[in-house]
Amino acid sequence: MTERFLTITLQPDWQAGLRAAAQAAQKSTYQGEVLNFESPGHFFGQLTEKRWALVRTAQGKGELSVRELARLVDRDVKRVHEDVVVLADLGLLERTESGGVVCPYSSMHIDMYLKAA
Repeated sequence: MTERFLTITLQPDWQAGLRAAAQAAQKSTYQGEVLNFESPGHFFGQLTEKRWALVRTAQGKGELSVRELARLVDRDVKRVHEDVVVLADLGLLERTESGGVVCPYSSMHIDMYLKAA
């Protein structure tokens, strides 16, 4: 299986991001995956420090139960479950058939360029 990698971008023009993704999809080799946020507020609102800790903890560990993930980060299982739902919706974690979670990416890159208005 091909190692998967993710680039997280901050691009207000979501249509340009969609066009770039379509061009990458036409290539014959795997180009990685992109998760785009339209604003810094949206990025930081979705990827809180605690959620990012869950992603980093799960990365490279294979399938984990939500309970085990909560134990690894020393957090309440209910709160971790709530965060896993958000992270799975974003595509940063994936749910397995047995109910566990896995981070499918061997590497992630955040590409964020902020310019004065």
